[in-house]
Amino acid sequence: MDDPTTQATVHPVILDTDILIWYFRASAKARRFIEGVPHEQRITSSLVLMELVQGCRRPEEVEEVEAFHRQNIARVVIPDESVCSRAIDLLKRFAASSGLRVVDALIAATALGHRLSLATANTKH
Repeated sequence: MDDPTTQATVHPVILDTDILIWYFRASAKARRFIEGVPHEQRITSSLVLMELVQGCRRPEEVEEVEAFHRQNIARVVIPDESVCSRAIDLLKRFAASSGLRVVDALIAATALGHRLSLATANTKH
């Protein structure tokens, strides 16, 4: 029997848009990553869902995004005033030096404010 003290604890994870785009492009790596996070620990931001819908070219793609969300994401976090305030601070610090953009700052601020791990392939920001 495994010793529970040696097992890794999985913290809630907010999935960034790029991870989900790779999932929809049938990336085995993205699929394995998402499946490795327990369902109740999978979180997205409303901004991530907006970016995914914005990238859809056909109504069927929007339906696919919605179906994925219903089946695979436990919670969607909507930025509040404290998240927006933190995002402004992040932009002040990193927009010029790293090219941090508004939506990315809001998603990062959401992760920080809710003490979530951020899953992203964007290592620059």
